[in-house]
Amino acid sequence: MASTTAVMGAGAWGTTLAKLLADAGGDVRLWARRAELATEINSSRRNHDYLPGIELPAGIRATADAKDALDGVTTVLLAVPAQTMRTNLEQWNGLFAPGATLISTAKGIELGTLMRMSQVIVDVTGVDTSQVAAISGPNLASEITAGQPAATVIACSDSGRAVAVQRMLNAGYFRPYTNADVIGTEIGGACKNVIALACGMAAGVGLGENTAAAIITRGLAEIMRLGIAVGAKAATLAGLAGVGDLVATCTSPRSRNRTFGESLGRGQTMESALQARGGHVVEGVTSCESVLALASSYDVEMPLTDAVYRVCHKGLSVNQAMALLLGRRTKPE
Repeated sequence: MASTTAVMGAGAWGTTLAKLLADAGGDVRLWARRAELATEINSSRRNHDYLPGIELPAGIRATADAKDALDGVTTVLLAVPAQTMRTNLEQWNGLFAPGATLISTAKGIELGTLMRMSQVIVDVTGVDTSQVAAISGPNLASEITAGQPAATVIACSDSGRAVAVQRMLNAGYFRPYTNADVIGTEIGGACKNVIALACGMAAGVGLGENTAAAIITRGLAEIMRLGIAVGAKAATLAGLAGVGDLVATCTSPRSRNRTFGESLGRGQTMESALQARGGHVVEGVTSCESVLALASSYDVEMPLTDAVYRVCHKGLSVNQAMALLLGRRTKPE
């Protein structure tokens, strides 16, 4: 019998995950915030706003009613932006089936509380940490929906739950790996968007591959410093959820964070660059602030993250940010 899962959020990534689950043989209830989007998905098998041109499998049923989406479902993928995770969970709390596996697909650190998404889930719902998982990896939605081979990490402290989710997502073109290190998986996912902004900014001002390689490598060093300080395993950050996701997000023209950084590097203002994205969330813009605050609370130095934060929130120009980074004192690697 096909398993039934709920995907809460019908943006590009939520819809892609719903397609993956259906392609792997499951029945999927896809919750959309807007009723008209749910109707469009059910009638046309398309999500024109977020995945134009992609036909969605018959195994997906969209709904704008959270109760309908969650009723009796024991595996729930939470595909809403990091900074709205808490508000959404507060609305859905009480609708989750007892013992359900709750999976965060969002990448970010919550502003104010500096919590990772798995911590926010536990904080709001009161479920045991063993019920909470995180999905992260080099997963650009447009490539996955095109059926191109990709891999990801499913992190959960309960290995049985991780394996169950792994089986649900094991479509022929998508390879999920399990990992017990939820902290490392989430830190890698939250920080890589910030480094991708830096890579985009450098490309926008005309800098080349040497600069990109340096930013990615030094960015990884920052991520590892923070990750290890908060309890992550170095091996996780050297794997798919760390360096893998970092490379994909920093180098792909399909990466929202990288292309947004590029727009800033070319001289666009924050406002015009955000407007050009039609309201699509650029997680790194908010994450740079919360990641920097988290690093500061652990006394971890993150110069690239700091430079991105100053450009996004303190009016520093990209050229000034580059000069600031190049002007740092020399030291051993």
